[in-house]
Amino acid sequence: MSKSITARRLTAAALTVGALTAVLAVPATAADHHRAPRPSVEISDVQYDSPGRDDRSNRSLNKEWVEITNNTRRTVNLDGWTLRDEDGHRYTFHDYRLAGRSTVRVHTGQGRDTRTDVYQDRRNYVWDNRSDTATLRNDHGRYIDSDSWGHRRSGRH
Repeated sequence: MSKSITARRLTAAALTVGALTAVLAVPATAADHHRAPRPSVEISDVQYDSPGRDDRSNRSLNKEWVEITNNTRRTVNLDGWTLRDEDGHRYTFHDYRLAGRSTVRVHTGQGRDTRTDVYQDRRNYVWDNRSDTATLRNDHGRYIDSDSWGHRRSGRH
């Protein structure tokens, strides 16, 4: 009987060592393949240079836009959130909820707000064609995301 008990104990010890080794190896493997988590809400695209002639027509103004994407499954209340350029032009979301896994396009010109498109109701362009930064902040003024273009260090901050 003592051989049987010893064999069981050795087997149990070997299984325990194997399980501990596997547990310790998983984080190291996961760290090797680490991906930065996708932000919950982000500026997903910017059309800063309205296609065609810059004639300040409402049609041209509305071809200048910024897309905001909710990457979560839950609806996000954007009420009080702001979208701003480097010159201080600011758009504030009012009574707007962005559904999970969806995108809203913020147009510069005038229009009727829908689930997928909102309008700043401006008569002049906001985004500079050469260089600018679009910055999104929540209703507490906390930085959420930004997108830059035309700077020496272009790209996301």
